[in-house]
Amino acid sequence: MASLGLWLVRRTHGTGGGTAFGYAGGQAAVTAGFAFVCVVETVALSVLLSDWPTVHAVVLFLDVYTVVFVVALHAASVVRPHVLGPGVLRVRRAVHVDLRIPLERIASVRRELRMTHEKADGELDLAIGSQTTVTVELTEPVTHVTFFGRRREVRVVRFHADDADGLVRALARPVPL
Repeated sequence: MASLGLWLVRRTHGTGGGTAFGYAGGQAAVTAGFAFVCVVETVALSVLLSDWPTVHAVVLFLDVYTVVFVVALHAASVVRPHVLGPGVLRVRRAVHVDLRIPLERIASVRRELRMTHEKADGELDLAIGSQTTVTVELTEPVTHVTFFGRRREVRVVRFHADDADGLVRALARPVPL
């Protein structure tokens, strides 16, 4: 819900001193469609339950909360973009993933559109809208901590960026010392 507040005041989280690369555009249409369906459900249930005021109030509260929650999930993706900062690439997905990759560990980076992703050891796929557009291969693994605290080492990271070409170009430039 904090992301919703940041989104309303047009602020981002954790981008100070770096270049932000958004990824929320890849899921915006699906999220908007889902929010619309939730609003339609809210209206329909409100009409259907009008004869039962207690049930109507409870369901209305839950439905409105659901709509706000769906919008907040999208806001979390908007206000937490990928960030290319001094010496580090932060690859993020909403509040669930925040992977910091030191730039010296990046062996190669390329624009690669992938629509299917199979789980493999040492690989992290952060698909948005069922696709990834950037592949980063590392010289040595980095530790990814899952949402529930499980640790795993990854050597290949695939993720979506709205401006994948710009991100790949920025990562390909030599880093000034």
